Amino acid sequence: MKESVKSVFHGARQMIGITVILMLICGLLFPCVLTGVSALIFPYQAGGNLLTVDGQTVGAEYVGQEFTEDYYMWSRPSAYHYNVYVEGEDGKPYYNDGTEFPGISSGSNNYAATNPALTERVEADIEAFLEKNPDVKREDIPTDLLTASGSGLDPHISPASAEIQIPRIAKASGLTEEEVRDIVKENTQGKVLGIFGEETVNVLKVNVEIAQRMGIL
Repeated sequence: MKESVKSVFHGARQMIGITVILMLICGLLFPCVLTGVSALIFPYQAGGNLLTVDGQTVGAEYVGQEFTEDYYMWSRPSAYHYNVYVEGEDGKPYYNDGTEFPGISSGSNNYAATNPALTERVEADIEAFLEKNPDVKREDIPTDLLTASGSGLDPHISPASAEIQIPRIAKASGLTEEEVRDIVKENTQGKVLGIFGEETVNVLKVNVEIAQRMGIL
């Protein structure tokens, strides 16, 4: 009986010991080493890919923002407005369209293709886009300007979506279309290894450069 109890306590001690050791290795040591190595080798990426202008952080390279001014390039639709909000007179946070900010960090509405709310949202976006881009035909609007990403934070659009906005941006910003086109080209990323994925334009980086050319940043 004593040997049995002793064996049980010995086994329990071993399990607890192994659990504690693995927690320290996997839960503390490994993350600390990985964080330290990444900060040493990839400091920009480890710091969140932050974009700074004159020492001021203006955003993160891989987190989009909601741009509504005519002189800026517009991003894809976001169910949560890229978390961009302002404080109302009542002290509560509100999205730019006046709806209350719920504090959600990312996500999408996950509408089914047959959901009337999706059709309503897309139609509203089409009308808003055509109003600000009168020379564009309805059927020429690229699909990604009407579809939201799963995260609602995607900072990229297709080159076609960037190109179709250039006339509006040039007219509103005072830059020439060629200048805006050059900015887009500088911030266009090609396919990985030339074969994987698609070409993408980083909207945030384009707008940072546009703001600098206009002297507002």
